[in-house]
Amino acid sequence: MPRYIFITGGVVSSLGKGLGAAALAALLQARGYSVRLRKLDPYLNVDPGTMSPTQHGEVFVTDDGAETDLDLGHYERFTGVHAKRTDNVTTGRIYSDVLAKERRGDYLGATIQVIPHVTDAIKEFVLSNHDSEDFILCEIGGTVGDIESLPFLEAIRQIGNELGRDLTCFLHVTLIPYIAAAGELKTKPTQHSVKELQSVGIQPDILLCRTEHPLPDDQRAKIGLFCNIRESAVVLARDVGNIYEVPLSYHNEGLDREVVRHFGLPATTPDLSAWTRICDTVANPEGEVSIAIVGKYTSLQDSYKSLGEALVHGGIANSVKVNIEWIDSELFEEEDAAVEALHHVSGILVPGGFGERGSEGKIRAVRFAREQNIPYFGICFGMQMAVLETARNLAGLTGAGSSEFGEPDIPLVGLMTEWIVGNETQQRSAADDLGGTMRLGAYECRLESGSLANRIYGQDVIHERHRHRYEVNIAYREALESAGMRISGLSPAGRLPEIVERADHPWFVAVQFHPELKSKPFDPHPLFTGFVAAAMEQSRLV
Repeated sequence: MPRYIFITGGVVSSLGKGLGAAALAALLQARGYSVRLRKLDPYLNVDPGTMSPTQHGEVFVTDDGAETDLDLGHYERFTGVHAKRTDNVTTGRIYSDVLAKERRGDYLGATIQVIPHVTDAIKEFVLSNHDSEDFILCEIGGTVGDIESLPFLEAIRQIGNELGRDLTCFLHVTLIPYIAAAGELKTKPTQHSVKELQSVGIQPDILLCRTEHPLPDDQRAKIGLFCNIRESAVVLARDVGNIYEVPLSYHNEGLDREVVRHFGLPATTPDLSAWTRICDTVANPEGEVSIAIVGKYTSLQDSYKSLGEALVHGGIANSVKVNIEWIDSELFEEEDAAVEALHHVSGILVPGGFGERGSEGKIRAVRFAREQNIPYFGICFGMQMAVLETARNLAGLTGAGSSEFGEPDIPLVGLMTEWIVGNETQQRSAADDLGGTMRLGAYECRLESGSLANRIYGQDVIHERHRHRYEVNIAYREALESAGMRISGLSPAGRLPEIVERADHPWFVAVQFHPELKSKPFDPHPLFTGFVAAAMEQSRLV
């Protein structure tokens, strides 16, 4: 049976529970253990698919088509373990399932209550659908003390009682703030947070304390005394230069040592050579390159979390530092703005997005990249805008547009109403709900022999993750290719364009899928590796 580690957070949000969980999982892997990570989110949305990226951050999509919290991206990037639909659940999903059972009569007329029905559903989620991993790490979203988190805390408390200390460990992430006026670190917020956790029946076994300064021994001892844990289990989580230093930092502070000690496991020496190489490459780049991300959610960089990290991975593969410039696409609604904002960058990337706002600015950014021979990388919506730019400015299709924005004269991009998932046909219409009605998850794409995409991947068939409702209309293939745009990747049936590129450009690739979701620091995605390499070449030409 697997051992369970439950990660909770206190004092304030954004302390890095997800990153801590991912880093701990990587450390356990380095000691030879297998892991799976899960996220329990307390909000009432069924999933984050319809939530605004500027409020919640990006939606991470799994191979099996689940729209999940962005922390699952951290989990995959740090461990290489592909997340599944069964690795993320929300209060909304739990209540939906419980109420559906009640409507079917599964509870035989019982009064439905939070305890035991909701908590039992949470426990079932936590304890099922694993593949004999050594460790299951479950992160509880939100902050201890929030009313929304109470059913989840009660559920993991019950699991702790039922399985015992030999199979469960509670890791609590807290904050030790530094008060500059007093010149002191303050432990009281951590003490209060632990008391809040104890009030719901959970005694933490390990504290992971975020702080900007070293913690004196007497302060560490004070925390251990008042929080009822041994002093060595008060682990410091210092700020680091980049997130890939976190596993090394936490190991040096003894986090993985405390975990294996808690479970009575052998204190073997972990192999951290891969993380050391990654950090050395990031800390000692052989050059720099500037890349602009022209998007519509740039006010919150977590909206493009996987994208930013994939560019870092492309930099690691090329031993360079990637300087990302986040630019709001609405800026380019002014005619000369693209020249002013983009003339100095060596690469331009237009990412995914929804809705008409900022779309014309993205099209102008695409045109600037094409005309100035600057490497261009379009992702999802960025591919659609690239196709519209070619259609309008080179193919003579001046009325080309997307039905996402209304009813264009030429519906070059239209709502996808039917596609195949496994052996089943999926159908959608414009009247359907927004949540969960997109083309989601990994799908096969076949690459044209001799194309740039084919050379980048080094294979003829790939599988990439999708998240979109609209597709480029294959009926306009001849018009696009006559204007120099090659459709180099297609769905198996040849009906859905997946990749377009331009042979008359140094590096111009746009894809309908989201390659950033599969990139990892120890396994950078080939498209990002190629894009950064092209940007490096561009910087040498300028």
